[in-house]
Amino acid sequence: MKLNKNIIGWITYDFANSSFTTIIVSVIYSVYFKDVVVGSEEIGTALWGRAVSISMLMVGFSAPIFGAIADHSKSKKKFLIFNTYLCVLFTGLLYFVTAGRIFLGMLFFIIANFGYNSSYVFYNSFLTDIAPRKDLGKVSGWGWAFGYVGGLLSLLMSLYIVNVNIRLVFPAVALFFALSALVTFFLLAETKGSLPQTNYLKIAYRRITYSWRNITKFKELLKFIISYFIYNDGIIVVISFAAIYGATRFNMTPQELIFYFIIAQFTSILGALSFGYITDIIGCKKTITITLIIWSLVVIWAFFCRSVTEYYFVGLLAGIAIGSSQSASRTMLALLTPSVKMT
Repeated sequence: MKLNKNIIGWITYDFANSSFTTIIVSVIYSVYFKDVVVGSEEIGTALWGRAVSISMLMVGFSAPIFGAIADHSKSKKKFLIFNTYLCVLFTGLLYFVTAGRIFLGMLFFIIANFGYNSSYVFYNSFLTDIAPRKDLGKVSGWGWAFGYVGGLLSLLMSLYIVNVNIRLVFPAVALFFALSALVTFFLLAETKGSLPQTNYLKIAYRRITYSWRNITKFKELLKFIISYFIYNDGIIVVISFAAIYGATRFNMTPQELIFYFIIAQFTSILGALSFGYITDIIGCKKTITITLIIWSLVVIWAFFCRSVTEYYFVGLLAGIAIGSSQSASRTMLALLTPSVKMT
């Protein structure tokens, strides 16, 4: 695999956006929302789950429309930039979420998480543009691995800031994401094309209905999409509630949770890198199967573990699973999706 400007720009985005999913979704804001904003373990956990679900439903409804528009107008990069800074803006605004401001805390997170996950629609669609088919697994793996380096740095940054004022972590993450993403926006090039003046919503409707009518022609893609939505929902739940579970069951402090995820980043890097190469050797299907077996072991072990120390080992195993499963899934989607419909 030969690194070039586009590949470097592409994998740098994983480095940038991992600060959001690591600090906001997984480690600090989830627990802060439950314990401080809501102030009730049961109600806070339930509302957090609803906030995650609402944001993902918004992505599910909007992604096909905006994806079709971006594909037709050759503006994937513009949509990537817009959604990135939508996430950045509302991540920074989380600073103003204090005790009792439940609606504001949910609203700002929902919009930020919507921007984050929407950006991935356009980011992932660049994969087949920047790398040959034989290297998709390796490039995707390098992206996830570099992403965990970004997550590690954001955790180290937060470990210091949380001792000063936990709310300062949120604008710090926003700044980290905003500045790091600039490398991607400067280096990553998009295939140039004309920008026809037309009714883009009408074009989006035509493309979506055409894809829906012809989806049966791509049976393997359809089977993968259905299975991906099922198992990825499980992965999202684990990621979104890992810190809440640790704080609730083992009374882990914010500092302990940060340290917990710092350790997990190292196995995440190892898993993403190694399985990226394994994917290109044994194929995506076998790789995903292996990683989902690991995920199943993680969930079962987390249920039965009885101490903080044991939970640390669960985190190490989860680190291997998370990067490898997401990387292989991204590669599988890129391989199965017809190139003319990519987005």
